[in-house]
Parts: sequence; C-alpha cells; structure tokens
Amino acid sequence: MKQARSLRIRIFLIENGIIIAFILLVVALTLSSEFFLTGPNIRNVLRQASINGLLAIGMTFVILTAGIDLSVGSVLAFGGMIAAIFASSSLGEQYPLYVALPMGLAAGTVLGMVNGSLVAFFRVPPFVVTLGMLSIARGLTLISSDGMPVSRLSPEYIYVGQGMLAGIPVPVLIFFGVLGLAWLLLYQTPFGRYVYAVGGNEEAARISGVNTRMVKFTVYAISGCLAALGGIILSARTTAGLPQAGVAYELDAIAAVVIGGTSLAGGQGRLFGTLIGVLIIAVVNNGLDLLGVSAYYQLTFKGAIIVAAVLLDSMRQR
Repeated sequence: MKQARSLRIRIFLIENGIIIAFILLVVALTLSSEFFLTGPNIRNVLRQASINGLLAIGMTFVILTAGIDLSVGSVLAFGGMIAAIFASSSLGEQYPLYVALPMGLAAGTVLGMVNGSLVAFFRVPPFVVTLGMLSIARGLTLISSDGMPVSRLSPEYIYVGQGMLAGIPVPVLIFFGVLGLAWLLLYQTPFGRYVYAVGGNEEAARISGVNTRMVKFTVYAISGCLAALGGIILSARTTAGLPQAGVAYELDAIAAVVIGGTSLAGGQGRLFGTLIGVLIIAVVNNGLDLLGVSAYYQLTFKGAIIVAAVLLDSMRQR
C-alpha cells in the first residue's frame, strides 16, 4: 500500500511538476522583489514571452515529429528584416502594413519550407539542415540590409509591437490568438493526430496511410512562419529591423518546449505545457534582471534549467 501511494505521489510530481515549479517561482520572486508582481512588470513579462512563445509553438510542432529547428532565431531576424524594409522607405516607398506583414511572413515560411523539404523529401537529419539554415538565414538578413539597421518604420507597423488594445499589449493578443489556432490545429483536426503519429512511430504512421513526408514538411513551414511573425513583432517593438536580432533565441524556444514536457523523442507533449514553459523562461529572465543578476549567470542558470528539463523528460519516459 505504501509503495503504491509513493508511486502515485511520484507520478503526480513528475506529471505536474512544471506547474508546481512555476507557482513556486512566482511566489519566490514576489517575495524577493516588490516590483515583480506589479501591473507594468506583468505586462512587460507577457510582452517578452509573446515572441519566444511564437517560436515555441512552432518548435512544439517540430519536436512532436521527433525533429528539431535550430534556425528559428535567424529566420526570425530575416522575416523581421524583410517586413521592416517594406514598412520603411528603404525601397523608395513606405508600404502599408497589409503589404509588409505578408512579405515578412512569406520570407520566413519559404525558409521553413526549405528546411521541411530537405528533412522530409531528401531525408537529411533535421539537426544538420536547420544548423545550416541558421547561417544561411543570418547571411540573408545581413545581405538584405547591408548589415545595417532598418529604421523609420510606419506608425501602423510599430503599433504591432508597441500598441495596446483594451489595456493588453498587442503582441500578447497575437500570441494567444496564434496559440488558440495552434490548439485547434493540433487537437481538433486530422493533421494534429498525424503529427503525434509521425513522432510516435513514423513507420507505423506511413503504413496506416499517413503522408509522413507532407506532415514533416508542413511543421517546418509552420515553424518558419511563426518565427517570422516573432521577428515582425520584435522589429516593431524596437522600431527597427536589426541584423543581429534573434541570436540564440532558438535556445529559449527549445528550453520552453522541453520544460513544458514535450519529449525530444517525439510523439508526446502538450501546447499547455509549452505555454507554462514559455512563462517560466520569461519569469526567470525578468526576475533575474530585477534581482540584478549578471547576464553571464543568467545564461548558466538557463542552461541548468534545460538540463533539468531533459532529466525530467527522461524520468517521465521511465
């Protein structure tokens, strides 16, 4: 009886440890800093979380198929730069938002489709493909801007990153809107079931009639599109397209997904867990800043969080 109770407690802690950890983290930071649990700071945390959240949603789709996308930081920079170029006077004309936004999204989606094509149809390992795209997308960003920031963006474009609607930052509304659409796609459509099937057992899914190659191709396209959307929000928030934007952002995205319980082996994970993981990363970054912790120590701390999350995933698998 005691062993059974102990096992149930252990399973409960493993399955819900991420939520417990988030609550404890919020409580600890609230007690440590009087500025943490204030309206302006909470809005700032959510605004910061929105960009990483978009990357993490796309990364969740990819990792569920047992893949990985190391290029999202560079794709973010490229998509944001292309949109910023159209939203500024760099081309001799300042295009409206309904032109700049699709151009940026298309740029990221195309790079994601290249990743997906190489992984799905040419069977190149995702690590190799996306590592190469990390450099390619960064190079394209520098080429498109001559290595210089692109500023003088239109006010309607800047509103995407800095605006408020009903007291809520626009980036936060965009993030939760995308999260809702992703939830519908993953849990209410056959495609979502195919994503889990491919990650769980690709060969069995293929024999069952699932077009596994198209599923893989699509998840990388989704990841590229959402990375570009994150880049658009970032460039609008900083009022400039920056060539160095998004450096190492892929680490935070992967960390959020793994912390949220999505297995790197594929086939297991939840968007709700990714949301909690994104919030934990944002709260940790914000809390360490409020406490005056050096950026060097912050990198070390986040690395330790990733290792702990992978260890927890291993325990969950067992």
